[in-house]
Amino acid sequence: MADLEFFFDPVCPWAWITSRWVDEVRSQRGYEVSWKFISLKLLNEGNEDIPPFFVDAQRFGHGSLRVASAARAAEGNVAVDRFYTAMGTALHVNGRSQEAFADRAGFVVGVLRDAGLSERLGDAFDDTVHDEVIRFETQTALDRVGTGVGTPILTFNPRTDRAASVYGPVVSRAPRGEEAVRLWDAVEVIASSGVSEIKRTLRAEPRFD
Repeated sequence: MADLEFFFDPVCPWAWITSRWVDEVRSQRGYEVSWKFISLKLLNEGNEDIPPFFVDAQRFGHGSLRVASAARAAEGNVAVDRFYTAMGTALHVNGRSQEAFADRAGFVVGVLRDAGLSERLGDAFDDTVHDEVIRFETQTALDRVGTGVGTPILTFNPRTDRAASVYGPVVSRAPRGEEAVRLWDAVEVIASSGVSEIKRTLRAEPRFD
């Protein structure tokens, strides 16, 4: 049983940074993370005020989730992990988002190759058969934390009587070492305590190193 469910959209830079923090804690404590889907495109359905760049990003993110869904169907959670790691590295660490939006098919195939997955999974990018599971998991995430949120959404101790969910944390850099573990413990306490909001709008620039 997973220790954490992590709901992500691969184009969100903040979710990516949080996922690297989660990965750091996972490596220290031997936790198991189940990767789940939440589509920014679905979250923003009906919103006509989104700038064109973000519309393109959300379309690409949704298509990438279809590929992740196909990878999960073929090889399980570990394939989603590998795909998200390769995709996030390409988009955020290497800054290749413009390339991704310009050549979706070629870019996704390259990511699959980097992840050690079948390039044929790239055919799922435009396959709407995966939309049912993406929509279901997006709604599951919202049912746990409410509306008016984005990515990531985390559920600690899922499928137990200690399950607790929270939007975030949104961090500008991924803590490492003991700092990462302390933040995990603090966020888990907050998620399970009934606190509904702790927030500030000031943010540092995202760091992907």
